[in-house]
Amino acid sequence: MKYYLCLTLALVFALNLSAADATNNVSAIQGLWHPVQAELASQPMPDALLQSIRLKLMDGKYEVLVGTQSDRGTYTLDLTREPKGMSITGTEGPNQGKTFPAIYELTGDTLLICYDLSGTKRPEAFKTVAGTRLYLVTYQRR
Repeated sequence: MKYYLCLTLALVFALNLSAADATNNVSAIQGLWHPVQAELASQPMPDALLQSIRLKLMDGKYEVLVGTQSDRGTYTLDLTREPKGMSITGTEGPNQGKTFPAIYELTGDTLLICYDLSGTKRPEAFKTVAGTRLYLVTYQRR
């Protein structure tokens, strides 16, 4: 009987930690992010372009500003995958009606996201390949 009680307590503790990690991850990703490095199909993005981009993530909604042009939509996180998954769906702007599967990694104030801009499938690794529409960005919180 003690064995089952200990096993049950351990399971409840593990589930509570998992729920706390999920909540922390969802809230930790929110904020204003600036790209510091990016590449599309293994080609680096120019620094001048990176300096004009801002990403805001808040309460399941995103806004990207590239200069004065705005792109808005929603995002959802999939914390059950490794690497963690993300789906981005445009609702206003140039990506309206498009959904992009992605993976992400959040470490402190650094957010790494690899998007599949073709909308085909979630990337498997944080890398891009020539001839694809994989877009890898390293963001810093500011």
